[in-house]
This record gives sequence, structure tokens and C-alpha cells, in this order.
Amino acid sequence: MKKLILVALLVVSSLTFAQERGRKGEKLTPEQQTELQVKKMTLELDLDAKQQKEIKAILLENAKKREAKMTEMKAKREKGKKPSADEKFAMKNEILDHQIEHKAQMKKILKPEQYQKWEDLQKNKIKKGKIKMQKKHKK
Repeated sequence: MKKLILVALLVVSSLTFAQERGRKGEKLTPEQQTELQVKKMTLELDLDAKQQKEIKAILLENAKKREAKMTEMKAKREKGKKPSADEKFAMKNEILDHQIEHKAQMKKILKPEQYQKWEDLQKNKIKKGKIKMQKKHKK
């Protein structure tokens, strides 16, 4: 009897946990994402009002483009269509071009010391992402 109660509790708790994880997956709009990013950058880099406005415009545009691209890729994936080698090359090339452009825009907006700190933060974010992916693949 005790084992039956224990099993029932485990099942109920796992279902509750699964539901909570599902709620966390609710996505923010591109505008909300941008607002949070700008505020975080303001705290990290001590941005002035003009810089905030310029960066917000860039980040909002990027978020909308990213959202559209992700929707497009999801639709292709649902159809079972995988990208060819040429399409993969084009996507990676497009991403790198975008990163170069973004870096140049940030360099124009930020002061030299802010830009250096921003670059350091980007490098740390990349490192953390790689570590997270390695842990994910080990599971």
C-alpha cells in the first residue's frame, strides 16, 4: 500500500513539473525581448538615452528578422524538408554577414570603453552557450 501511494505521488509530481516547464516556454514578443536587452545593456554598459534609442532600434529590427527566420525554418522542418549543403552555406554566410554588420553598428554607437566591454560580454556569452550545448549533448 505504501509503495502504491509513493508511486502515485511520483506520477502526480512529475506531471506537475512537466506542466510548469511548459509554461516557462511561453515566448516574449520581439518588442519585449528588445526592451529587456536594452535595459540589461544599459546596466552593463552605462548607456545614455541616445545610445539606448539607437540600440533599441537595431535590436528590434534584429529580433523581428530572427523571429521571421525561425518561423520559416520551423515550417520547413515540419514539412520534413532539410536544407541542402548550398542552403546551409548560404545561411551560415548570411549569419556571419549579419554579425559583421551588427558589430560595425555597435562600434559606431558605443564609446571605445563601452565597445570593449560589450565585446568581452559577447565572448563570455558565446563561451557559456558552448558549455551549455556540450552539457545538453552529453545527456
